[in-house]
Amino acid sequence: MQNPKLCRELLRRILPELKIDRIEYPELQKSIKQDIDARSVRLDIYVKDNKNIVYDIEMQVSDTQELPERSRYYQGMIDLQLMDRGQFYKKLNRSYIIFICPFDAYGKGRHIYTFGNICKEDKSISMGDGAVKILLNANGTQDDVSKELKAFLDYVAGKKPEDSFVEKLEEAVKEAKKNRECGGVSI
Repeated sequence: MQNPKLCRELLRRILPELKIDRIEYPELQKSIKQDIDARSVRLDIYVKDNKNIVYDIEMQVSDTQELPERSRYYQGMIDLQLMDRGQFYKKLNRSYIIFICPFDAYGKGRHIYTFGNICKEDKSISMGDGAVKILLNANGTQDDVSKELKAFLDYVAGKKPEDSFVEKLEEAVKEAKKNRECGGVSI
């Protein structure tokens, strides 16, 4: 996902309503550590789009039963990085924490679980804080995502769908693996 075109296309498939034109990488594998005793975070993919929305995309291979708490912690750590002393909270960027998983964290068969802060008593009221968390399940069974996002999730699940984006993604993965293997060889 270090290729901006591939990363942008993945975000477009996950969040088509945002109409993302451009992304930038403020830092690759951004590390965040607030103080000496705090648990640090290393974000897999941390990007901003042309509207200054921040995205953290994480691959979660095993089900540790901690995704809700982990997403909350990541959100807090990212928010700390986005605010400078004296800034008004209104300046806080909108953000999306996205976990791509080969398992169903909630056991409902969905491919996508999207969470925002909604009033428990009146679901028509949103907190409006701009924080969204998305969990993608590569093994979903419902018909709840676009065919383009389903093609990507099928690829994560180990299937080889016919999709030009997935083919480009697979080539990029092969190239990255080849470069990693070559880099590890001493001459």
